[in-house]
Amino acid sequence: MKRSANKVALLGLCTALALILAYVEVLLPPVFAAVPGIKLGLPNIVIIFVLYKFGISSAATVSFIRLIAVSILFGNFMAFAYSVAGALLSLLFMSILFKLDLFSTVAVSVVGGVLHNVGQVLMAIILLDTVEIGYYLIVLSVTGIISGALVGLCGALAINRLDINNS
Repeated sequence: MKRSANKVALLGLCTALALILAYVEVLLPPVFAAVPGIKLGLPNIVIIFVLYKFGISSAATVSFIRLIAVSILFGNFMAFAYSVAGALLSLLFMSILFKLDLFSTVAVSVVGGVLHNVGQVLMAIILLDTVEIGYYLIVLSVTGIISGALVGLCGALAINRLDINNS
């Protein structure tokens, strides 16, 4: 029982940290103003950490609680729709790579970063009824690789340095 309570408390702290990092990201100026939607993905540091320390279901739970809270606090329904699409695709493939245990944390994060952008563009194509928006993927893939690598490095540092029992 104590281990379960500790896990819930730790996941609550991780969710709060992801929300704080999302707020910091809202305060930052656009990374590349010519292409809307480019973000660093700072909250994903926490998601990578939770994925490796607590597993897939915990990472999904923290991610979706964060998405709902961020949308309520800083966004709107459209932002929520884009975020959910990106998070679902990203988490699906990160979970597969995590389970295979063949790739580094950085590689898993890079795939997550790129596929998050793919999910958002697919949602935009559906909602805006235009395939031309797919051209955004050229720039978004490059930024997804870069930010995914940085997020993965930060996540790997946290995973290696924080001694947290995942039970």
